[in-house]
Amino acid sequence: MIDQFDGVLFDLDGVLYAGAKAIPGAPEAVTELSRRGIQSAFVTNNASRSAAKIAEHLVELGISATPDQVYGSATAGIKLMSGYVPAPAKVLVTGSDSLRALCREAGYTVVDSADASPEAVIQGFEPTLGWTDLAEAAYAINRGALWFATNLDRSVPRERGVAPANGALVEAISFATDQRPRAAGKPEPEMFSQAARALSLTNPLVIGDRLDTDILGGNRAGFTSALVLTGATTEAEARAASGEERPDMLISCLADLFASEQSDPRSS
Repeated sequence: MIDQFDGVLFDLDGVLYAGAKAIPGAPEAVTELSRRGIQSAFVTNNASRSAAKIAEHLVELGISATPDQVYGSATAGIKLMSGYVPAPAKVLVTGSDSLRALCREAGYTVVDSADASPEAVIQGFEPTLGWTDLAEAAYAINRGALWFATNLDRSVPRERGVAPANGALVEAISFATDQRPRAAGKPEPEMFSQAARALSLTNPLVIGDRLDTDILGGNRAGFTSALVLTGATTEAEARAASGEERPDMLISCLADLFASEQSDPRSS
């Protein structure tokens, strides 16, 4: 089945790994794609780590990857912000050191407090964020700063189960400000399109574990989408999906990529 595509655009959490462990069969699947001459890229809403760190983590799990194969929502979020608040404006980063570094590289003046009168707040996932960080962002937004989010993922699979992700933390600030951020990342199609252009792909397959981000974003980009049942979405949810959230294919694991048949989620 996979040989009809010239590349695969993978989500990460719930597809290739869950926390610090690879999804069973994921390293072997990526290796087999390479053996067949099918290119791979990694499209992630994770804004807490740099492309280099993500690639390093994949390699540690036995998955061949380089930083130039990683397309993340941090860069997409900064690009979105630049259309409204150009550098060198003051920006309060509610997120990771990696996101701060990318903002500085883009020419922004990164500040740590709402009292510095930032023109914008950009929020990305960082597991060590606490109440003080969210409150500082709320103070700045309530004083007029524009608000941007790298992504709106509500949850993320971990080894022990499903945990809150950036979208859940966005909701906390939204309750305190009665506002919503402008968001980049999936389900917007830009990261998928960017990866396809970079690899000169004309017929890629998008593989993800979430209907409202991976599948919706891949479909919006005009690519074939496959929902894999190793992450956040159940088979019943996948089969009940409709509209742009309906995957073209439903697979139980990545080994199904190399089978002669795959399940149609529209069948009962």
